[in-house]
Amino acid sequence: MTPAPTFDAIIIGAGHNGLTCAAYLAAAGMRVCVFERREVVGGAAVTEEFHPGFRNSTASYTVSLLDPRVIRELRLAQHGLVVRERPLANFLPLGSEVGDGYLEVGGGLAATQAEVAKFSYDDAQALPAYYAMLERIAAILRELVGTTPPNVGAGLRQDAAFAVAVLRASKGFRALDLAARRDLLDLFTKSAGDLLDRWFESAPIKAAFGFDAVVGNFASPYTPGSAYVLLHHVFGEVNGKPGQWGHAIGGMGAITQAMAAECTARGVVVRTRAPVTRVRVEGGRATGVELAGGETITAARVVANVNPKFLFERLVAAEHVSADFATRIGAYRCGSGTLRMNVALDALPRFTVRPGAGTQAHHASGIIMAPSLAYMERAFFDAKLAGWSRAPIVEMLIPSTVDDSLAPPGMHVASLFCQHVHPDLGAVQPGRSWDDAREEVADLMVATVDRYAPGFAASVLGRRTLTPLDLERDFGLVGGDIFHGALTLDQLFSARPVLGNAAYRMPIPGLYLCGSGAHPGGGVTGIPGRNAAREIVRDARRRRRRGPRS
Repeated sequence: MTPAPTFDAIIIGAGHNGLTCAAYLAAAGMRVCVFERREVVGGAAVTEEFHPGFRNSTASYTVSLLDPRVIRELRLAQHGLVVRERPLANFLPLGSEVGDGYLEVGGGLAATQAEVAKFSYDDAQALPAYYAMLERIAAILRELVGTTPPNVGAGLRQDAAFAVAVLRASKGFRALDLAARRDLLDLFTKSAGDLLDRWFESAPIKAAFGFDAVVGNFASPYTPGSAYVLLHHVFGEVNGKPGQWGHAIGGMGAITQAMAAECTARGVVVRTRAPVTRVRVEGGRATGVELAGGETITAARVVANVNPKFLFERLVAAEHVSADFATRIGAYRCGSGTLRMNVALDALPRFTVRPGAGTQAHHASGIIMAPSLAYMERAFFDAKLAGWSRAPIVEMLIPSTVDDSLAPPGMHVASLFCQHVHPDLGAVQPGRSWDDAREEVADLMVATVDRYAPGFAASVLGRRTLTPLDLERDFGLVGGDIFHGALTLDQLFSARPVLGNAAYRMPIPGLYLCGSGAHPGGGVTGIPGRNAAREIVRDARRRRRRGPRS
């Protein structure tokens, strides 16, 4: 007689989606255990000390995409989560390439129009229509991300609940007029550069909007499909305000600590320092996991909050999936081209174009050092051919301007999110790895900021640098990919991660995917975890009705 499983569900990885999924499963009455390799929960959404007395969000670093339903249903605010809105969305100090000065985006439509009018009156007049276009499509995306994609080709029964989900996903599209449908097609298929060139003429506003298309995306802003990456970054909200960005007080770890608190309240068992080395498959079904020390834990189902390549190339034995599926997973594209830095500062940066002592609104915004789409395109091709950009794209946030708990009095921490670096340095510099080049490239990133804010380099007291290799080793982000896979049309919706296995159900019965490698993709959203839990509960109820052999 087969012994009863220890748990109803095992979740691999205590990142934000794993914790989200665990909390929802527990609420449905399941016995859940989460296994985390690191000593702290949160995955890439953690807050850690990186220099004595200085703490910051280690990898992920800003809030917008976190779904308001997850915040409400997991009681994150009751567990202490506070998100403070940025006073401005973005600040772009400019260089000689596009003329001196700066552009500030945010603070209301009129304020942004006044800023844009410094460079183009026509662009300022185009802003309301551009924002309205994005919001129309973003509203559909908000509805779409919460549904389960049609699992094309999987042969799953199309029951009433599934049909309703498909109808809901298409409802917003059917309501669009022809012009808006054309906009949607543009945003899903075209390059961000082509889209923005059609809307605007001045370089600064195109750079401000185009930056969202290359964040975590190892591509030029003129790469077809990059317009969707731009859209993916604007469907979020903060404190009920669509399109806003904010800072989690206490860093991104405050989000996952609040999620962990709710998991504990719901009876979830969370084990840290417990790396999973193998998914056990018996009789063609996932039945548990094996840990690094050899311990085996059984469960009725296994839910993976890891990159799908990591799951099927490192944790699942090849004989348990078809040759075609294994080939498709092998071709699944990962690699963000991102280098992430945290720096401890003894003073705020003073920008040449925005001088003055003390904290100003632009210090609390996303500071983008990339003055044009052409600059961004050169940065990509530099990295693709040589390993890293000679003139890189750097976004800097200084969360200590709104959260004084992160640094000693009078001092600050800054997050530097840098593009582009090659995910696999050895591919373009044979014999070298990111372990060899880490400090050289980190120096370049600091020097880049120093060009815009002289004295910045001298203010750095300490730093921690995460290359693509570090992001993979430390957080399991294959190729350093912050999205668990490229957000391209062939890896979205019903094709994420593989056509026929897009509804969170993997090809092995009892094995599920709840991380960013599933629909709708990356970002600190909690949506893949929430959606996966819904489907897991649905399957469990069907299985109970049919009996344990189904």
